[in-house]
Amino acid sequence: MRIELQAELDALEAGFQEAGEVVLRAVRGVNDALRTQDVELCDEVIAFDDEIDERYVAIERGVELVLARQTPVASDLRLVLALLHGGLHLERMGDQCVTIAKLTKLSAHLGAQRGILESLVDMGERCAEMVKLALTAFAERDVEKARELHQLDELVDRANRQVFQDVLEHVHDAQALEWGMRQVTVARCFERIGDNAVDIGEQTAFLVTGELTEFTDASR
Repeated sequence: MRIELQAELDALEAGFQEAGEVVLRAVRGVNDALRTQDVELCDEVIAFDDEIDERYVAIERGVELVLARQTPVASDLRLVLALLHGGLHLERMGDQCVTIAKLTKLSAHLGAQRGILESLVDMGERCAEMVKLALTAFAERDVEKARELHQLDELVDRANRQVFQDVLEHVHDAQALEWGMRQVTVARCFERIGDNAVDIGEQTAFLVTGELTEFTDASR
């Protein structure tokens, strides 16, 4: 029974990491699309979402089967729960990449402020770094690496606020306002990708310590 359970847990975690790699490709892809304003690349990123959704559903079904057939306890149960929650955060990241891709397509014909665009690309690169770190920390059960996500997330949050201020300063006509408001939403999506990466880090800490705590004070 134990050998069978371990095999199912290993398969479940492998599926989670594979889903994470697809999400990482989506984050990098949408950032490249944003940098180059490549509409065709935006479509490719949007197509990634179907695969991400399918992989999340597979994780969810795998969790249901393990719970039904194996009744895991202690650290095994924590792993199952962490994979379920982590998979949901990956699925949300995929949705956020789709939103960025769609907004980039809608904005491609408008005049772009290069400085704001560069700030957004920097945010995207930071988010890709966070996704990769979150997946690595989970795989290695490394709580210290997981906690590093908080520091990276603060940089993304700061950049999100700065983009908003920069957009306000560059609004001089209706077209600039339309472009700027879409970029504010893009920044917000990157900020949410960072938050979801932190959430996966918190699941890593839960998996290792058995305690589910937030890395940051929500009141800040």
